[in-house]
Amino acid sequence: MFMGYDRNLAHYVSATVIIVNKEGKFLIAKRAGWEKAFPGKWTVPGGKLKVLDYVLREKDSKYQWYNVVEDLCKRECAEEVGVEIKNINYVTSLVFVRNDNVPVLVLSLWAEPKDVDAKVVLDKCLVDYKWVTLEEAKGYDLIEGIWEELEMVARKIGGGEMGEWAKV
Repeated sequence: MFMGYDRNLAHYVSATVIIVNKEGKFLIAKRAGWEKAFPGKWTVPGGKLKVLDYVLREKDSKYQWYNVVEDLCKRECAEEVGVEIKNINYVTSLVFVRNDNVPVLVLSLWAEPKDVDAKVVLDKCLVDYKWVTLEEAKGYDLIEGIWEELEMVARKIGGGEMGEWAKV
C-alpha cells in the first residue's frame, strides 16, 4: 500500500462534457444527494466508460475500437441531459479518489449541441440544470475545478488559447 492506496488498483475511466450553446452559455446540472461522488454539487454531464460501450460493436481495425471516449460523451449527454452533441474537443484530464478509495481518471471535453434549440431532459441522477455564463457559474456550488475548466473553454471559444488547467 502506498499512502493508503493499492498501487496496482486500476482506475475507472470517465469523461465529462462541457456543453456550450450558441450564446456561449454552459450547461451545468446539480447531482442528486445520493450520488457516491460529489453529492448535491453542480457539474457537467459525464460518466464511466464501460466495456459494453464498445465490445459489442465491430472493431474499427483488426485489434481495436476508435472514438470510444467520444461515443461515451455522446451517450452520457443523451442519457443525463437529453442533449445530442457534436464537435467534441479535449479540455484537460484529472484524477480523483472516490470515498470508497476507487481512483477515477476523468477526461474533460467540450462540445456543442447538435440542435441549437435542444431541450434539456434530466436523468434521475440529476435534480436541476441551468444554462449559465462563465460569470454566473461562479454563483453555483460547482465541483472543485469545474469553473476553471469552463474558463478554459470560454478562452478558446473567445478566440484565444485554451491553455492548461490552473487553480484560480
